[in-house]
Amino acid sequence: MSKATRATRLLSQAGVAFTIHEYDYDPDADSVGLAAAAALGESPARVLKTLMTRIDGKPACAILPSDRELSMKKLAQALGGKSAQMMTPADAERLTGYKVGGISPFGQMKRVPVALEAGALAEELVYVNGGQRGLQVRLAPRDIAALLEAVTAEIVA
Repeated sequence: MSKATRATRLLSQAGVAFTIHEYDYDPDADSVGLAAAAALGESPARVLKTLMTRIDGKPACAILPSDRELSMKKLAQALGGKSAQMMTPADAERLTGYKVGGISPFGQMKRVPVALEAGALAEELVYVNGGQRGLQVRLAPRDIAALLEAVTAEIVA
């Protein structure tokens, strides 16, 4: 597995402190995020999932703990929209340039509005996908918010 992805290159270029963590990706897992947390021996609250959505039909990204469910209503409100829905896997792959299960919020092909679950800011360090299945990066949640210019709000159900 290559540890140099668009996501890790972007983090390095931005001067963000991060560490790389590999694990055995299970394509049959019910929840990729929960499987990653278990494989890494971490609390699911510290392993964040990246979900690609549409707000009023326009692409957006939501980052939240892997053990929580996204509130579409709260996400739409946080990003100034009326309604939200999940993006299809094919559209998410096309828009981000990453495969589902390996979608990172960093280094996507097109920059989109991002909402980060505010509760994640309580953690010193969190994990997000590093741009490849089985690859996570660990960094400060404030660095995620700053680099992505993310809105921080309560977006979980």
